[in-house]
Amino acid sequence: MIRALLNHRIRGFRTLNIVLGATLLTLAISVNLAKTVAGRERNEIGQVEVDMNRERKRIRLLEAEVAHLEQPERLERLARGHLELGPLAARQEATIDTLSTLAAQHPRPQPVSTVSVAVP
Repeated sequence: MIRALLNHRIRGFRTLNIVLGATLLTLAISVNLAKTVAGRERNEIGQVEVDMNRERKRIRLLEAEVAHLEQPERLERLARGHLELGPLAARQEATIDTLSTLAAQHPRPQPVSTVSVAVP
């Protein structure tokens, strides 16, 4: 029976040769498709790594900018120049117990009244 299957011919070709040829062709196409998909994924991974490196550089730049903007000397200079603020004097310090006394000494600010403007 196996001998008959191995020797059976279709249009001059053994059936076994046709089956093996079709299997070989299918495997070749499958391997080629797998390599193509893997190549695309490799390119995508490379692009993501490039994007990640770019973002890391941007994060380092922003962290350096924050460090510059948060320098105490710079903040003090801005507070003195724009807000006319200075360091606290010892008499300006208070404890939780003295807050109610301080609040009673200073009048509460009144809200600013709004003026309505008639639009013609």
